[in-house]
Amino acid sequence: MYKLDLPVDPKQTAAIERRRNAELQRQSRIFNVKNRTLGVDRPFLDNQVLDKKTSEDRERLWHEAYDSENLRYVKTAQLLEAQEQERIRELNKEVNEYRFRHQQPESQREFDLWDPDMLKKDVPARVSDDDPRCGLSGLQKFAGEDLNEKARKKFQQQESRKWLTAQRMEKDRAKRDQKFADDLDHKKEMELDARALKLAEMEEEARRAVDTATLNYNMALAAEQAAVRDVERRQETDENYAEIGNHVYGDILTENPEVAVSAFGPHRVVTDRWKGMSPEQLEAIDRERRRQLEGEQGEPPPHIPGE
Repeated sequence: MYKLDLPVDPKQTAAIERRRNAELQRQSRIFNVKNRTLGVDRPFLDNQVLDKKTSEDRERLWHEAYDSENLRYVKTAQLLEAQEQERIRELNKEVNEYRFRHQQPESQREFDLWDPDMLKKDVPARVSDDDPRCGLSGLQKFAGEDLNEKARKKFQQQESRKWLTAQRMEKDRAKRDQKFADDLDHKKEMELDARALKLAEMEEEARRAVDTATLNYNMALAAEQAAVRDVERRQETDENYAEIGNHVYGDILTENPEVAVSAFGPHRVVTDRWKGMSPEQLEAIDRERRRQLEGEQGEPPPHIPGE
């Protein structure tokens, strides 16, 4: 057996209902005398052109304000960048001056290894028997023949003191350089922090300006929409009054007999517009009927009251 009590598909029912509502809305738009117009509504088109021009002018003014604000920010950023470059040049100048005053090549410990005037300053391998440069490897002096032991030890002590002094000076210079570098890093960090705060303030100002411009634009748009609604309401009221006047003073309610005259001749009428004969036409027919009766009988018929 076939099952006839199947449940109705809600999707299909909704689709059918949606199509039925769309058709009813379309019919209401087509057969609505107020909304349906023939030809072109020139005032409405002019209002549309004026509204579009007003909107374009407002958008152009908003873009010009935004461009001017953006240009001001760009100039500010360029000024900050120029100041940054100037500070970097000043710091580099100070570093170069410090190197020129305190880091000359002659002050380095290994300068004698790559001195360009090393050959000019060099002395012979042996000047005399007491030359302290004559070591064991030169086979110039042997054990037991060290006649300049005191002078050699004294010279060694002087060299040790000189090396210790040089090492201490180098450590002090390294500490000063490290301190100077730390000061530069600290100044750089403070400068970056100040710049970040400045950029944050500029960004906040820009955001407030954009919010203000958006609020003004929304207020102007709301006022414009309210004005448009008032104009449309007044226009609809005028159209309703005009339609009522057309119906009241039109040919349908006043029963104007001229609308029933046919285009094929004055002796023909349009049946769906004809409201009956006028008293003049009825009187003319009555006269013609009496004339015909007089012609047939030779005497006028008696007047019937009410005819």
